[in-house]
Amino acid sequence: MSHQIKIRVAVQEDAEKLLEIQRAVIAEELYLMTALEEFQQTVTGQQAWIQSKLINERETILVAQFHNEIVGWLMFQSPNRQRLSHTGTFGMMVHKDYRNHGIGKRLLEELLEWAMKNPYIKKVGLGVFSTNERAIALYKKMGFVEEGRKIHEIKINDNEYIDDVLMYKMV
Repeated sequence: MSHQIKIRVAVQEDAEKLLEIQRAVIAEELYLMTALEEFQQTVTGQQAWIQSKLINERETILVAQFHNEIVGWLMFQSPNRQRLSHTGTFGMMVHKDYRNHGIGKRLLEELLEWAMKNPYIKKVGLGVFSTNERAIALYKKMGFVEEGRKIHEIKINDNEYIDDVLMYKMV
């Protein structure tokens, strides 16, 4: 399947599908900080958000398509601070039905290629739940290393906390 995946830059017309994937991943309650009841983004808001990334040369949004259907996406953002302008972090979501087919790897490869060509970006970072072992394994395979942890950063319920693992790769 991986060779049938097309990776491209997002456009505003993708907003509805990106929101659909985001809501589905949030509803799984396994991988994202946001709880479903907190997520209030609208299609119009998502379109504006996409446009803001497209006009910033230090940021990007990539989508993965399988048979012309968007099945995953990755967003890279860079802080608006001069001393941090060489850095950025990404978040990635792949629809549950399309995981374990190399889509995340393809999105990440495309991001790293973009970052290496970008004259501003030198460090790509991310935060990942310590329980997301498949994602951590992928990031390590792609050359990311752990640079720290926020211990018990994420509260699952009154008695359960997990760490936020911080990882990075220089490009």
